[in-house]
Amino acid sequence: MKEIRVAIVGVGNSASALVQGVQYYKDKKESEFIPGLLHVNFGEYHVRDIKFVAAFDVNAKKIGKDLGEAIFGQPNNASVMCKVPKLGVEVMKGPVLDGIGKFLKPVIKIDPEQKPVDVSQVLRKCRADMLLNYLPVGSEEATGYYAEQALEAGCAFVNCMPAFIASVPSWQRKFEEKNLPVAGDDVMSQIGATVLHKTLMKLLVDRGVLVDSSYQLNIGGDTDFLNMLEEERLTSKRISKTSAVQAMVPYEIPLRIGPSDYVDFLKNEKVCYVYIHGRYFGDTPVRIDVKLDVMDSPNSAGIVIDAVRATKIALDRGVSGPLISISAYAFKHPPKQLPYDTARQWVEEFIAGKRDR
Repeated sequence: MKEIRVAIVGVGNSASALVQGVQYYKDKKESEFIPGLLHVNFGEYHVRDIKFVAAFDVNAKKIGKDLGEAIFGQPNNASVMCKVPKLGVEVMKGPVLDGIGKFLKPVIKIDPEQKPVDVSQVLRKCRADMLLNYLPVGSEEATGYYAEQALEAGCAFVNCMPAFIASVPSWQRKFEEKNLPVAGDDVMSQIGATVLHKTLMKLLVDRGVLVDSSYQLNIGGDTDFLNMLEEERLTSKRISKTSAVQAMVPYEIPLRIGPSDYVDFLKNEKVCYVYIHGRYFGDTPVRIDVKLDVMDSPNSAGIVIDAVRATKIALDRGVSGPLISISAYAFKHPPKQLPYDTARQWVEEFIAGKRDR
């Protein structure tokens, strides 16, 4: 039986949506359409081939619990798609490092009596194919630590948050030397603010509009937005989101993108505002003002399921280093930025074996 053995670091809302999604779609047939996935069968792998084998967190309320239970534990507030049975995977404690910012400390209990496990040893013991990084924004040191643990354990690394690994040459070389693939950085939602903003920018440029300026404002009510109230943790996040949009415009423009505020009663709902000002024929002004309202965590789960399956195909084929195609399709700050339609074509070519990575 084929399987993709996945370990997760960070059992928050995004992990909850992913685990639920695998359960929700495990019995779907190839003839059925699944929103958010490129294919039910991605190459040789179905959604149900994903098996969770390890999970790491620092929240005392989640440590020791089965992953199928921990994904619904507070302060998680992702929408519930389905019941998840016990998965036989105990959430283990990882090192805190810089994973908890000052706004998260009051809501995430850390028990100093709980000692961190040896992460690389756990990854080897459970024979993980890859480690998914769902750490909070700003966890630069912790992300580097988990990337090193993946390298030591001999498993791939899929970086879903904006601390740069897959897009950094020094990290790329480390994974190449270990003959391991790496994908990332910073997952781009199925229909989120960044992909919408990118698409609008590409449309305007393709239609000959001169873009003068643009901004994107985002608000939400989950712990991700609470954490991002700490401006010092946002450097990589702003770079990631801004570079994804700026790459669609062949000249520099005034551009402001990033999280804007935390509104607790929104819970896992995310509200985004995109504004673009430009000029068309005769310097005639045009303004686009868009509001997007989504549930945040399910928005990325299908994208990550595709990224996981692409990474497994790379492992099967002995591809090492950065995965260019799936990273450009699924992440905001990939090793190579591409328009969305081009990135999707490249992924299809990768699945078919017509493109190396």
